[in-house]
Amino acid sequence: MPGLRLPHKLYTVEDLTCAFPVVSNAKIALITGAGSGIGLETSLLFASEGCSSVLADINLEAAQKTAQRIHERYPDVKAIPIKCDVSKEAEVEACVNKAVEEFGRLDIVFNNAGIMHPKDDDALNTDEKVWDLTQEINVKGVWFGCKHAIKAMRANPTDESKGLHVGGSVINTASFVGKMGAATPQIAYTTSKGAVLAMTRELAMVHAKEGIRFNALCPGPLQTPLLMDFLDTPEKLNRRLTHLPMGRFGEAIEQARGVLFLASDESSYITGMDFLVDGGLSACYVTAEGTSPLPPPRGLASQ
Repeated sequence: MPGLRLPHKLYTVEDLTCAFPVVSNAKIALITGAGSGIGLETSLLFASEGCSSVLADINLEAAQKTAQRIHERYPDVKAIPIKCDVSKEAEVEACVNKAVEEFGRLDIVFNNAGIMHPKDDDALNTDEKVWDLTQEINVKGVWFGCKHAIKAMRANPTDESKGLHVGGSVINTASFVGKMGAATPQIAYTTSKGAVLAMTRELAMVHAKEGIRFNALCPGPLQTPLLMDFLDTPEKLNRRLTHLPMGRFGEAIEQARGVLFLASDESSYITGMDFLVDGGLSACYVTAEGTSPLPPPRGLASQ
């Protein structure tokens, strides 16, 4: 069925929809940071919807592994891995050009690649090199992705029979720390994510009448090996869990589902949004007592 729809029943993972909006299998996506975490889960989720994509990552082997998983699970979906350092404009432009050359269009860009430097600290203790590297990747990399997405999306041909049109959807990964303060400092990262929010809002207003939407995904803290290794004592862990209304960290697949919605035409009247997928963290003052009876969802990468 061309275009986008909301399914009328719940499906299993094998049914490939998981009760979320469907991206037309004629639409083409570019995903940066596709080799791990949110980028990996989003790549697999998009593929489950039949969406072909260019998978960019600074770690080519990781991008290739993501593409291989897609080829094995969804043989009718095309996934092209490509090495990309998003802090280098020529490499970002090459990714966009690759999508257009291979598929004739580019409908969705997920500017997801970013870093959280282990030596990022407070204003007094963060080295300038850490600051500059973080901004180069997290801010400039997103700018490059948006800049070249605009050029490609302006040229998208229209084919109403397939639900295709000029313009597209750009989703930029920011963070809840761009909206909330924390006494666990990472000044360069926090600043970079605030910049992504401001950039996304301005781009959304400038290009709204061109059919190009820009939204910022704001994940809450996620269950990742990196974070769990850092939270290596009960004190560190509980200091954060006490602020989470659901009593747990988020999962990458939950972020990917938010990206899928923002990429779809089901969100056609949403642009310039700070799209919080944070388990209620940003709305919370005091959390409820007790524990949740619901387990976290399993990601596609673990299946």
